Amino acid sequence: MRARMPLAISIETCALAGLLPPDDAPSDFAVARSAAEWRAMLSGPEYRVLREDATEPAHSSPLAGRSAAGIYACRGCDAPLYGSAAKFDAGTGRPTFARALPGAVLRRRVGGFLPGRRVLCRCARCDSHIGRLVEADSAGRGERHVLNGTALVFPRA
Repeated sequence: MRARMPLAISIETCALAGLLPPDDAPSDFAVARSAAEWRAMLSGPEYRVLREDATEPAHSSPLAGRSAAGIYACRGCDAPLYGSAAKFDAGTGRPTFARALPGAVLRRRVGGFLPGRRVLCRCARCDSHIGRLVEADSAGRGERHVLNGTALVFPRA
């Protein structure tokens, strides 16, 4: 009888086998920094959100209630991401937008095909995690980008 191969290989196994690039490897993004460079330029909470996909607590960002006109940019690379005209109060306690500026944000699905999988919003210029995408639902609410204020800078003229 043949031995069965495992269906899943851990991230650690892939890293040890050299199948994943190390944290310090350059990327295909316009702005590529090593983990040490990111840590030097970001505070602890900023690093956890932008580089480790953490989520800040709801109602912790002053940008959630901001209504002034302007452009919200990525804290990691200053790329323009969202215009204030697309911002609205979704009651999440986080900055929420109906759409990103064209080409500014990448979508990355995490969790495979499991129920409850998420779609992360990432900066197209530096691959920083900025929040998550909530897809349209049966209640008629359209797609929305629910973001971490920590990942954004404002205003940008």
